[in-house]
Amino acid sequence: MKFQDFPYQRPELDSFVKKFESLLEGFENADSLDAQNGFFEKINEMREDFSSMNNLCRIRHSIDTRDEFYEKENTFFDENSPTYEALNNRFYQLILNSKFRKSLEEKWGSQLFVIADLSLKTFQPTILEDLQKENKLVSDYNKIKAKAEIEFDEKKYNLSSIIPLETSKDRATRKAAAEAKWAFYEGNSEDFEQIYDNQVKVRHEIAQKLGYKNFIELGYARMLRSDYNAEMVANFRQQILEHVVPIATKLYERQKSRLGLEKLKYYDTGFRFASGNPKPQGSPDWILNHASKMYSDLSDETKEFFDFMRDNELMDLVNKEGKSTGGYCSFIGKYKAPYIFSNFNGTSGDIDVLTHEAGHAFQVYSSRNIGLDEYNWPTYEACEIHSMSMEFFTYPWMELFFEHETDKYKFAHLAGAIKFLPYGVAVDEFQHFVYENPNVTPKERNEAWRNIEKKYLPHIDYGDNLFLENGGFWQKQSHIFSSPFYYIDYTLAQVCAFQFWKKDQENHTSAWSDYVKLCQAGGSQSFLNLVNLANLMSPFQDECVQSVVGTIKSWLDSVDDSKF
Repeated sequence: MKFQDFPYQRPELDSFVKKFESLLEGFENADSLDAQNGFFEKINEMREDFSSMNNLCRIRHSIDTRDEFYEKENTFFDENSPTYEALNNRFYQLILNSKFRKSLEEKWGSQLFVIADLSLKTFQPTILEDLQKENKLVSDYNKIKAKAEIEFDEKKYNLSSIIPLETSKDRATRKAAAEAKWAFYEGNSEDFEQIYDNQVKVRHEIAQKLGYKNFIELGYARMLRSDYNAEMVANFRQQILEHVVPIATKLYERQKSRLGLEKLKYYDTGFRFASGNPKPQGSPDWILNHASKMYSDLSDETKEFFDFMRDNELMDLVNKEGKSTGGYCSFIGKYKAPYIFSNFNGTSGDIDVLTHEAGHAFQVYSSRNIGLDEYNWPTYEACEIHSMSMEFFTYPWMELFFEHETDKYKFAHLAGAIKFLPYGVAVDEFQHFVYENPNVTPKERNEAWRNIEKKYLPHIDYGDNLFLENGGFWQKQSHIFSSPFYYIDYTLAQVCAFQFWKKDQENHTSAWSDYVKLCQAGGSQSFLNLVNLANLMSPFQDECVQSVVGTIKSWLDSVDDSKF
């Protein structure tokens, strides 16, 4: 069935709640393991139905945020997801307290019970209205960005379509395009700051109602982090500061030399080579056809997966008016169908987002038959291993997309991955500051961001852009608004993906086998257990970051980037 034919039906909430409650009662009163399992499976089916309609609605809403029908449906889920969450938490309570728990764990795996325990620490009926407020604030932020109209050179752009101009060969164009984009953020800054201020306060209030000192521990529980804590993350950030920031700073120095600039300004950092950034050498359809060849060549598993995605039209890749920004992968469990969403704009980012989101989609396709919503995806930091590693596993086919610019692309991509790590930990440190200090003013938040930038990103020169110099950059990072603490995940996963890159060069068959095994496990284990399953080193081990980035540095140092 093609995506456009997937039937959508809003859950009829009253009857859904009654039926769910009846099944919960049946589960609780069941006098045998078989009877409990029967109720478990029916409850699981209801949960899959609800999440499938929710995800289908969110996808169609993000494809066209002007569609009035899905705008209303999106509001329905914003308002009623907390009611569903309350039911789901009652289900979690019952399985944790079941007299057949040991047997249930043997059948469904112990990770479900870890997730249940953490989830119960994130919800009580008393916070239902607060959660609705929090959901609405996220939608408010996304709507402002989706409706962005940036006037430049007598044309109108959105936040995705302006990006190619920000990487123009002409420095004056780059500067003007960047200024136009940031003028949009500055013009909406008061709204963004108010939205975030309200979010921080409502999240702090939720945390206090649930018995936490502040939102940090609650944020970690929401992210289902069961085998590491804020102290371990702080130590990881320190590793990045010591071992990666110096490498990244030298890479920016090399970039400045390549471009022949006296100073590398903020609007230059995205422009990597004087000859222009590498670009895909064809149209979106041309890219898709080459992607089919790539995934057909890579393995039997990826061929089957990508054919399924294309045959069922499970991708919306090209930027257009009214479409939400960014890229993501979703999953509609009822139809066992991943979905890839992106905003192609003619830059190398089109290939990055395609391989990245295809990594997510390949994972969930590989684990789609495990049979539990909780196991469709692992926790976020493990999810990002699949996506970032797929970017590296597809390196041998980059010539299909970049032709004569392939070497340039690989250098830019690998250097970009190193340069991302300091930014990734900066976003994380900022969020820890914010939720440790929920009552600071927006101005103090901006100052904190700017100080953290100076620590991890010492190369940044904002020149005469006062909005950025005063700490406004973080307002573009949607994760900060919509998914608190979801960002260190990318950096942890990047260090794991670097290990796959290294292993792939040494022995492709072995590396790919470990990767497929990781994908097939879905979310059935915790982050560090999945890392172990894939024969990777934990990023929290003191020697891990240094050993991995040392290999990358040697590779980058061996490349004569002046010829690009």
